[in-house]
Amino acid sequence: MTVTVLVPDDYGLAALSRVDGVRALRFSPGKPLPDGAEKAEILVPGFLVGPEAARIVHALPGLRLVQLLTAGAESWVGKVPEGVRISIARAAHGASTAEWVMTGLLSVYREFTGFAVAQREHRWTQHQTDTLHGKRILIVGAGNLAEELRRMLAPFGTTVALVGTTARDGVHGIDELPSLLGDFDAVVLMVPVTSRTAGMVDAAFLARMADGAILVNAARGPVVRTDDLLAELHTGRLRAILDVTDPEPLPAGHPLWDAPGLLLTPHVGGSSRGSMERGWAVATEEIARYVAGEEPRNLVHGEY
Repeated sequence: MTVTVLVPDDYGLAALSRVDGVRALRFSPGKPLPDGAEKAEILVPGFLVGPEAARIVHALPGLRLVQLLTAGAESWVGKVPEGVRISIARAAHGASTAEWVMTGLLSVYREFTGFAVAQREHRWTQHQTDTLHGKRILIVGAGNLAEELRRMLAPFGTTVALVGTTARDGVHGIDELPSLLGDFDAVVLMVPVTSRTAGMVDAAFLARMADGAILVNAARGPVVRTDDLLAELHTGRLRAILDVTDPEPLPAGHPLWDAPGLLLTPHVGGSSRGSMERGWAVATEEIARYVAGEEPRNLVHGEY
Protein backbone atom coordinates (compact mmCIF):
# COMPACT_ATOMS: atom_id res chain seq x y z
CA MET A 1 0.00 0.00 0.00
CA THR A 2 1.23 3.49 -0.86
CA VAL A 3 0.36 6.47 1.36
CA THR A 4 0.03 9.87 -0.31
CA VAL A 5 1.59 12.76 1.60
CA LEU A 6 1.18 16.45 0.73
CA VAL A 7 4.38 18.41 1.34
CA PRO A 8 5.03 22.17 1.09
CA ASP A 9 8.58 22.21 -0.29
CA ASP A 10 11.23 20.39 -2.28
CA TYR A 11 13.05 19.47 0.93
CA GLY A 12 10.02 17.43 1.94
CA LEU A 13 9.97 15.68 -1.43
CA ALA A 14 13.61 14.69 -0.97
CA ALA A 15 13.19 13.64 2.66
CA LEU A 16 10.20 11.39 1.97
CA SER A 17 11.79 9.85 -1.11
CA ARG A 18 13.74 7.74 1.38
CA VAL A 19 10.60 6.36 3.07
CA ASP A 20 9.17 3.19 1.55
CA GLY A 21 5.45 3.19 0.85
CA VAL A 22 5.14 6.98 0.48
CA ARG A 23 4.07 9.04 -2.52
CA ALA A 24 4.91 12.70 -1.85
CA LEU A 25 3.02 15.44 -3.68
CA ARG A 26 4.20 19.05 -3.61
CA PHE A 27 1.53 21.71 -3.00
CA SER A 28 1.71 25.49 -2.82
CA PRO A 29 -0.39 27.35 -0.24
CA GLY A 30 -3.07 29.49 -1.84
CA LYS A 31 -2.90 27.65 -5.16
CA PRO A 32 -4.99 24.75 -6.52
CA LEU A 33 -4.05 21.38 -5.06
CA PRO A 34 -2.16 18.97 -7.34
CA ASP A 35 -3.83 16.02 -9.01
CA GLY A 36 -4.15 13.15 -6.58
CA ALA A 37 -4.38 15.38 -3.51
CA GLU A 38 -7.85 14.02 -2.73
CA LYS A 39 -6.14 10.71 -1.85
CA ALA A 40 -3.72 12.29 0.61
CA GLU A 41 -3.74 10.68 4.05
CA ILE A 42 -1.05 12.94 5.50
CA LEU A 43 -0.57 16.71 5.25
CA VAL A 44 2.68 18.44 6.20
CA PRO A 45 2.04 22.22 6.37
CA GLY A 46 4.84 24.71 5.86
CA PHE A 47 7.18 25.87 8.61
CA LEU A 48 5.51 28.42 10.94
CA VAL A 49 2.37 28.84 8.81
CA GLY A 50 -0.49 30.93 10.17
CA PRO A 51 -3.93 29.75 11.33
CA GLU A 52 -5.42 30.27 7.85
CA ALA A 53 -3.41 27.26 6.64
CA ALA A 54 -5.72 24.90 8.54
CA ARG A 55 -8.50 25.54 6.00
CA ILE A 56 -6.83 23.17 3.54
CA VAL A 57 -7.89 20.12 5.58
CA HIS A 58 -11.50 20.50 4.41
CA ALA A 59 -10.42 19.90 0.81
CA LEU A 60 -8.77 16.58 1.68
CA PRO A 61 -11.43 13.89 2.20
CA GLY A 62 -8.86 11.13 2.76
CA LEU A 63 -6.84 13.02 5.37
CA ARG A 64 -5.93 11.09 8.54
CA LEU A 65 -2.85 12.87 9.92
CA VAL A 66 -1.47 16.43 10.01
CA GLN A 67 2.27 16.27 10.64
CA LEU A 68 3.73 19.61 11.75
CA LEU A 69 7.31 20.78 11.39
CA THR A 70 7.19 22.72 14.67
CA ALA A 71 6.18 21.97 18.26
CA GLY A 72 3.32 24.48 18.31
CA ALA A 73 -0.09 23.09 17.34
CA GLU A 74 -2.38 25.92 18.46
CA SER A 75 -3.32 26.79 14.86
CA TRP A 76 -4.56 23.25 14.26
CA VAL A 77 -6.07 21.88 17.47
CA GLY A 78 -9.86 21.96 17.19
CA LYS A 79 -9.73 22.92 13.50
CA VAL A 80 -9.41 19.53 11.83
CA PRO A 81 -12.28 17.13 11.05
CA GLU A 82 -13.10 14.31 13.43
CA GLY A 83 -10.78 11.39 12.85
CA VAL A 84 -7.85 13.52 11.73
CA ARG A 85 -4.92 13.41 14.15
CA ILE A 86 -2.13 15.93 14.71
CA SER A 87 1.53 15.15 15.33
CA ILE A 88 4.11 17.77 16.27
CA ALA A 89 7.87 17.98 15.72
CA ARG A 90 8.67 17.57 19.39
CA ALA A 91 12.34 18.18 20.28
CA ALA A 92 13.23 19.41 16.78
CA HIS A 93 13.87 23.01 17.81
CA GLY A 94 14.45 22.79 21.57
CA ALA A 95 18.17 23.52 21.46
CA SER A 96 17.75 26.43 19.06
CA THR A 97 15.01 28.00 21.18
CA ALA A 98 17.03 27.53 24.36
CA GLU A 99 19.97 29.20 22.63
CA TRP A 100 17.70 32.16 21.82
CA VAL A 101 16.79 32.47 25.51
CA MET A 102 20.46 32.38 26.49
CA THR A 103 21.28 35.04 23.90
CA GLY A 104 18.47 37.26 25.16
CA LEU A 105 19.42 36.95 28.82
CA LEU A 106 23.11 37.55 28.15
CA SER A 107 22.31 40.53 25.90
CA VAL A 108 20.17 42.15 28.58
CA TYR A 109 22.39 41.41 31.56
CA ARG A 110 25.60 42.40 29.72
CA GLU A 111 23.82 45.33 27.98
CA PHE A 112 24.89 44.42 24.47
CA THR A 113 21.92 46.23 22.93
CA GLY A 114 22.97 49.45 24.62
CA PHE A 115 26.60 49.01 23.61
CA ALA A 116 25.48 48.42 20.00
CA VAL A 117 23.67 51.77 20.03
CA ALA A 118 26.72 53.46 21.54
CA GLN A 119 28.92 51.96 18.81
CA ARG A 120 26.69 53.38 16.08
CA GLU A 121 26.85 56.76 17.80
CA HIS A 122 30.65 56.53 18.31
CA ARG A 123 30.38 56.79 22.11
CA TRP A 124 32.76 54.96 24.48
CA THR A 125 30.45 54.00 27.38
CA GLN A 126 32.62 51.84 29.59
CA HIS A 127 30.80 50.78 32.77
CA GLN A 128 30.00 47.75 34.92
CA THR A 129 27.08 45.55 33.83
CA ASP A 130 25.05 42.80 35.45
CA THR A 131 25.80 39.09 34.82
CA LEU A 132 23.88 35.90 34.20
CA HIS A 133 26.20 34.03 36.54
CA GLY A 134 24.45 32.98 39.75
CA LYS A 135 20.99 34.12 38.68
CA ARG A 136 17.81 32.28 39.71
CA ILE A 137 15.81 31.20 36.64
CA LEU A 138 12.23 29.88 36.75
CA ILE A 139 11.13 27.98 33.63
CA VAL A 140 7.37 27.65 33.18
CA GLY A 141 7.22 24.45 31.17
CA ALA A 142 8.88 21.09 31.68
CA GLY A 143 9.29 19.60 28.19
CA ASN A 144 12.22 19.31 25.81
CA LEU A 145 12.67 23.10 25.51
CA ALA A 146 12.90 23.48 29.28
CA GLU A 147 15.40 20.63 29.61
CA GLU A 148 17.58 22.07 26.86
CA LEU A 149 17.57 25.46 28.56
CA ARG A 150 18.39 23.98 31.95
CA ARG A 151 21.35 22.18 30.38
CA MET A 152 22.66 25.40 28.80
CA LEU A 153 22.23 27.40 32.01
CA ALA A 154 24.16 24.93 34.16
CA PRO A 155 27.69 26.23 33.35
CA PHE A 156 26.66 29.72 34.49
CA GLY A 157 26.14 28.64 38.08
CA THR A 158 22.45 29.47 37.93
CA THR A 159 19.70 28.09 40.14
CA VAL A 160 17.01 26.66 37.85
CA ALA A 161 13.50 25.48 38.70
CA LEU A 162 10.90 23.99 36.35
CA VAL A 163 7.11 24.22 36.58
CA GLY A 164 4.96 21.59 34.90
CA THR A 165 1.27 20.78 34.77
CA THR A 166 1.68 18.37 37.69
CA ALA A 167 4.40 18.07 40.32
CA ARG A 168 6.98 15.30 39.96
CA ASP A 169 10.60 14.69 40.85
CA GLY A 170 12.52 17.84 39.96
CA VAL A 171 9.43 19.69 38.69
CA HIS A 172 7.02 21.96 40.58
CA GLY A 173 3.29 21.73 39.91
CA ILE A 174 1.48 24.63 38.25
CA ASP A 175 -0.44 25.24 41.48
CA GLU A 176 2.85 26.28 43.10
CA LEU A 177 3.62 28.94 40.46
CA PRO A 178 2.11 31.99 42.25
CA SER A 179 4.25 31.39 45.33
CA LEU A 180 7.41 30.84 43.28
CA LEU A 181 7.38 33.91 41.04
CA GLY A 182 8.84 36.34 43.55
CA ASP A 183 11.92 34.21 44.22
CA PHE A 184 13.48 34.36 40.73
CA ASP A 185 15.47 36.85 38.68
CA ALA A 186 13.98 35.69 35.37
CA VAL A 187 10.82 33.81 34.42
CA VAL A 188 10.99 31.96 31.09
CA LEU A 189 7.77 30.86 29.39
CA MET A 190 8.02 27.57 27.44
CA VAL A 191 4.43 26.31 27.31
CA PRO A 192 1.98 25.59 24.48
CA VAL A 193 -1.11 27.75 23.98
CA THR A 194 -4.18 26.09 25.48
CA SER A 195 -7.28 27.34 27.27
CA ARG A 196 -5.28 26.96 30.51
CA THR A 197 -2.21 28.92 29.39
CA ALA A 198 -3.75 31.65 27.20
CA GLY A 199 -3.52 34.88 29.19
CA MET A 200 -1.87 33.20 32.17
CA VAL A 201 0.67 36.03 32.39
CA ASP A 202 -1.64 38.81 33.49
CA ALA A 203 -1.34 41.77 35.86
CA ALA A 204 -1.49 39.51 38.93
CA PHE A 205 1.22 37.20 37.57
CA LEU A 206 3.50 40.13 36.76
CA ALA A 207 2.87 41.79 40.13
CA ARG A 208 4.16 38.66 41.89
CA MET A 209 7.48 38.77 40.01
CA ALA A 210 10.47 40.21 41.86
CA ASP A 211 11.52 43.81 41.34
CA GLY A 212 13.96 44.03 38.43
CA ALA A 213 13.07 40.57 37.15
CA ILE A 214 12.94 39.67 33.44
CA LEU A 215 10.00 38.00 31.74
CA VAL A 216 11.11 35.89 28.75
CA ASN A 217 8.45 34.64 26.33
CA ALA A 218 9.74 31.77 24.20
CA ALA A 219 6.25 30.24 24.03
CA ARG A 220 3.49 31.97 22.08
CA GLY A 221 2.17 35.53 22.17
CA PRO A 222 -1.30 34.81 23.63
CA VAL A 223 0.26 33.34 26.79
CA VAL A 224 0.93 36.96 27.86
CA ARG A 225 -1.71 39.66 28.17
CA THR A 226 -0.05 42.38 26.13
CA ASP A 227 -1.76 45.36 27.78
CA ASP A 228 -0.85 44.12 31.25
CA LEU A 229 2.78 43.67 30.24
CA LEU A 230 2.92 47.12 28.67
CA ALA A 231 1.55 48.67 31.86
CA GLU A 232 4.19 46.90 33.96
CA LEU A 233 7.06 47.79 31.61
CA HIS A 234 6.13 51.45 31.74
CA THR A 235 6.55 51.43 35.53
CA GLY A 236 10.17 50.36 35.02
CA ARG A 237 9.86 47.62 37.65
CA LEU A 238 10.25 44.69 35.24
CA ARG A 239 12.01 43.99 31.95
CA ALA A 240 11.02 41.61 29.17
CA ILE A 241 12.47 39.61 26.29
CA LEU A 242 9.89 38.57 23.69
CA ASP A 243 10.23 36.39 20.62
CA VAL A 244 6.46 36.18 20.19
CA THR A 245 3.71 38.75 20.55
CA ASP A 246 -0.03 39.15 20.60
CA PRO A 247 -0.87 40.28 17.96
CA GLU A 248 1.66 38.68 15.61
CA PRO A 249 3.15 39.86 13.34
CA LEU A 250 3.36 43.02 15.40
CA PRO A 251 1.80 45.99 13.53
CA ALA A 252 4.16 48.87 12.78
CA GLY A 253 2.39 51.30 15.10
CA HIS A 254 1.98 48.95 18.06
CA PRO A 255 3.18 50.34 21.44
CA LEU A 256 5.30 47.26 22.13
CA TRP A 257 7.87 48.51 19.62
CA ASP A 258 8.76 51.44 21.89
CA ALA A 259 8.11 49.86 25.30
CA PRO A 260 10.87 50.57 27.82
CA GLY A 261 12.96 47.66 29.06
CA LEU A 262 11.97 45.37 26.19
CA LEU A 263 14.16 43.30 23.87
CA LEU A 264 12.03 42.10 20.93
CA THR A 265 12.78 39.59 18.17
CA PRO A 266 10.40 38.52 15.34
CA HIS A 267 9.63 34.88 16.26
CA VAL A 268 13.04 33.48 15.37
CA GLY A 269 13.73 31.26 18.39
CA GLY A 270 13.57 28.02 16.44
CA SER A 271 14.45 29.55 13.08
CA SER A 272 18.16 28.95 12.97
CA ARG A 273 20.25 27.33 10.25
CA GLY A 274 19.20 23.68 9.98
CA SER A 275 15.66 24.25 11.30
CA MET A 276 14.12 22.72 8.17
CA GLU A 277 16.35 19.66 8.41
CA ARG A 278 15.54 19.22 12.11
CA GLY A 279 11.80 19.56 11.53
CA TRP A 280 11.79 17.13 8.62
CA ALA A 281 13.92 14.61 10.51
CA VAL A 282 11.17 14.31 13.12
CA ALA A 283 8.37 14.47 10.54
CA THR A 284 9.92 11.72 8.44
CA GLU A 285 10.16 9.42 11.46
CA GLU A 286 6.54 10.05 12.37
CA ILE A 287 5.34 9.46 8.81
CA ALA A 288 7.37 6.24 8.58
CA ARG A 289 5.65 4.96 11.72
CA TYR A 290 2.23 5.77 10.28
CA VAL A 291 3.02 3.98 7.02
CA ALA A 292 4.22 0.95 9.02
CA GLY A 293 0.90 0.87 10.88
CA GLU A 294 2.43 2.15 14.13
CA GLU A 295 1.27 4.96 16.39
CA PRO A 296 3.16 8.24 15.82
CA ARG A 297 5.01 9.24 19.00
CA ASN A 298 4.22 12.96 18.98
CA LEU A 299 0.44 12.92 18.66
CA VAL A 300 -1.40 15.86 20.20
CA HIS A 301 -4.02 14.73 22.68
CA GLY A 302 -6.70 17.23 23.59
CA GLU A 303 -5.02 20.57 24.25
CA TYR A 304 -1.61 18.96 24.64
